Amino acid sequence: MSKTEDHLREAFAGESQANRTYLAFALAADKEGYPQAAKLFRAAAEAETVHAHNHLRALKAVKSTRENLAEAVTGETHEFKKMYPEMLKDAKAEGDKEAERSFHYANEVEKVHADLYQKLLDGLDTDKETYSYYVCPVCGYTSGKQPPDICPVCGARGKSFRQID
Repeated sequence: MSKTEDHLREAFAGESQANRTYLAFALAADKEGYPQAAKLFRAAAEAETVHAHNHLRALKAVKSTRENLAEAVTGETHEFKKMYPEMLKDAKAEGDKEAERSFHYANEVEKVHADLYQKLLDGLDTDKETYSYYVCPVCGYTSGKQPPDICPVCGARGKSFRQID
């Protein structure tokens, strides 16, 4: 790997983290009654997304939908089989209940994501149905077509799920 490729990967990671961080900061600013700060955080988050996408293009990391789905299955599977179980073990050992809950939620949802990606990949050329997805605002559980009545991961009410089109 060249230095430039290393730099692009590092920059992509940094811009991606800044995007998510600024969106979290925007939510906090909204809750605290600072709408202008929230707007600036959201605008900067969008700019960070532009930067991250530019870095991905320079890395030639976005491929065909079939290749992208296969990569997503691999990534999600790694997370729920290796990454999160190790993190969960450490959080439990350290007694960090909040981190343990966060890792548990993510681990359970990554299994769902891997399955959703695999099913879409398997039917990519034959199943042309389109529908919305629904995401739990507490744990990230994702379902297609309809939200569940109760989230199977965290117990949140299905009415609170966000529709993603």
